[in-house]
Order: sequence, then C-alpha cells, then structure tokens
Amino acid sequence: MPTMLNRRMLDLAGIEVPVVEAAGSGHGPKLTVIAGVHGCEYASMAAVRQWSAGLSGLDLRGSVRAVPVLNLPAFLARSPFVVPEDGKNLNRCFPGDPDGTLADRLAHATFTQLIAASDALIDAHCGDLPEALEPFTLYEAGPAEDQALALALAYGLGYVIRQEQGPGRAVGGPPSAAAAAVGIPAITAEAGGCGLVEQAAIDLHVRGLDRVLAALGMIDGPAANEGEAGTQGPARSETAPESAPTMLSRFIWLRCDNAGWWEPAVRPGDTVAEGQLLGTVTSIDGGAVMQSITAPVAGVPMFITSSPAVEADGLLLGLGAR
Repeated sequence: MPTMLNRRMLDLAGIEVPVVEAAGSGHGPKLTVIAGVHGCEYASMAAVRQWSAGLSGLDLRGSVRAVPVLNLPAFLARSPFVVPEDGKNLNRCFPGDPDGTLADRLAHATFTQLIAASDALIDAHCGDLPEALEPFTLYEAGPAEDQALALALAYGLGYVIRQEQGPGRAVGGPPSAAAAAVGIPAITAEAGGCGLVEQAAIDLHVRGLDRVLAALGMIDGPAANEGEAGTQGPARSETAPESAPTMLSRFIWLRCDNAGWWEPAVRPGDTVAEGQLLGTVTSIDGGAVMQSITAPVAGVPMFITSSPAVEADGLLLGLGAR
C-alpha cells in the first residue's frame, strides 16, 4: 500500500514544531530525521522538506519521522548557532534537561519524544551563516558503532569521520552522541554552507537520505527523490558511495587567541601538511599580524569560518585527520 504522509505539530518544550510522518504498510525500522538544529543551516532544512514530501506514495517498510526545522526560535530570528532566548548552542545540549533554559528543555523534549524510541537517527546539517564546508559525515562510536558506520557510508559523502565518546571528541552534546549513548545508530551529515540554499547541497542530502532508507531495508527498488538535480523522480537505491570515502578518525577544531580579522589561506577540502599555514588573524586596522594559524597535523579542513570577523577564542576551522 502506498505511504501516506501525516503532517502535524509536535509540542517540544512549548514550541509547536512541524513534523512529517510516514508509516509504511510493512514492518521495519523507525527512522528519525532532523534538520535545523542550527537556525540558519538552510540547505539541510530544504533537503529534509523535499525528501519528506517525496515519501508520499512510496512502498515503505517501517516508519519515518522528519523534522525539517527543529530550532524554530533561531530560524525565525535568523540566529546562527544559538537559541536567541538563552544564547546556548542547541547542538551542545543533548540529551537535555527538563529544568534548564529553553535550549536544554528543547533538547530534552526532542530526545524523549523523537529520538529515544528510534531505531536510527539522521541529523542533517550544513555550514551555518559564516561557515564554508566540505561535505562529510560523522558517525558515533559506541554500542551501535557498526550500524552507524554503515549509515555513514550509505549517505555517500566524500569524507567520513569517527566521533569518539568522551574527552577525545571535538565537542559534546549533539543529538547523535545522545542517541549513540543509548545504543541508537546515529550520524550527522553535513553538506552546504554560508546560509545558502544551493541545489547541489540539497541533492547530496536527498540522495543520502534515500540511500539510508535502502541501507535500513525500508525500501527496495527506486527510492523517493533521487532523480536529476532539482527534480523529484525515480532514484537509484544503491547504498554505497560511487567511490570510497576518505575515512578520518580525528576532528580538530582550531581557535584564535584574540579578536580580529580572520583571513584563511586554504579552502575546505584542501589537503594540508603538518605545519602548513592555514590563515592569519590580523588587527582590525590591518597593521599587525596577531596570530598565524598552522596545521597541528596533516589533514583536510572540513569547515572554515568564512567571515573575517572573529572574537577572542573564536572558532576558525575544523580539521579532519587520520
């Protein structure tokens, strides 16, 4: 029986968040897909909107819950990175706190009402307003690591990074880490950036989500959306990337000491050597180089802050390395 969509509002910490649900006619996994954890990551939001609409009429096994824009307060305020009401980064707050500020409560409600009962979680992202990005997927170490790796490979992006639990990881508190801690296979997929709604990035996410459906056994034959760029048509259902991704095991985030004018010397996706100049932070008047940023190890910049404006201890780039 063809899948019908149910569109409804879900109360998450007092915020009415749109959810698209698709229940298949056969038994299968419960897949949760979220986007918009950050309010200005538009390409991934657009992709989940397009992909979830394409589930209608699909012969689906199992069920899908898709949230195109989770962090509505940040989206409506055009606020990059943080929830405007409390200044917290929602992507650092999971599994949340029901007695905390809005970001904590939203994370808790999302975890308990959407993530905890899932068999798999896909958290779709892209570079926020001041971030240029090379497409990559993060998968979480832990009890469900093998299944998470399979999902990351199925998504089909060019780089795959293993995220350790605990002090070895770049940052704590994302939805995928909270899911992995309770044994749910989870990945974070990144494509697009700089606050742009670019079809090429949307297509990467839509194709990746289709391939995840196939990898989970929720479809066989053509998937929901993977036709020509910008169209919704028949899709291939292969679950492996067209070429093997580069596997990385470290994700090193580099910051500046002082506020100033940031000028990168490399681009996302470049191969850099240990000790290579990655960029400089200069004084606002241009009279002094305050800091030269060099690569601590050989690797590839996964994202780079594209804005010249940086604060003290400001994030400059994320370096993927073996």
